[in-house]
Amino acid sequence: MKRWLISLVVVFGCGSTFAQNFDLIDRQESYQAAVSETLRIPLKIRNNSEKAQFYIIRKANNDLGGTQKGYFCIDKNCLEPGIDEFSKRVEPGETLSGLYYNLETGLVTGQNSLRFEIFVRGNLQSLIQHHVNISIDEHHAKSFVFQSKDITIQDVYPNPVVEQAFIDYKIHTESMKAKVVIHNILGSSIGAYELPNSENRIKIVTDEFAPGVYFYTVYLDNTGVLTRKLIIRK
Repeated sequence: MKRWLISLVVVFGCGSTFAQNFDLIDRQESYQAAVSETLRIPLKIRNNSEKAQFYIIRKANNDLGGTQKGYFCIDKNCLEPGIDEFSKRVEPGETLSGLYYNLETGLVTGQNSLRFEIFVRGNLQSLIQHHVNISIDEHHAKSFVFQSKDITIQDVYPNPVVEQAFIDYKIHTESMKAKVVIHNILGSSIGAYELPNSENRIKIVTDEFAPGVYFYTVYLDNTGVLTRKLIIRK
């Protein structure tokens, strides 16, 4: 099985006081993900100086695969894919903690590299290079996508799916009414599946669906609690 590897190394600028005036904190050097998944890579910048600083955040290479997509997000606001450089002000002593680079891993495995550059605007000597290492497999272990006192739900598998997929769950409160609704990218519902209390798995048959990107939403007592992507191949 091929694996998609994206490597991350952190290099601090030398001989510059600016390099000491901010840090890239809580760094993680390796990640694991599967195809058709969105991975969030945090970029937490702490301003150690006594004045506000504008930082340039840049994705310095363009090695994404043909089915991949990458873009910066600050909290819930995301930039358009293709915007690889922007500036952000950080107050003295504060940490910019809501900045992420979102990587949509695509439909194939392989090898690549991403590199980020962060520096104080106008001072290239303060530059920090940030390279991230990610292993992307065809599949990885099922994971919980929602847990509460009423229900536990695992992610759909396999994903991408060719003919049929499954969702494992366990209802802890017998009075809870749960269902999964499949909808297309326009938001139109194309299928609904009840989650009976007496069972712990549903089967989603997709052989009549056209290949493409869909979404499934879990409803508890008619209230949507999560939405996830479903990829259908033929």
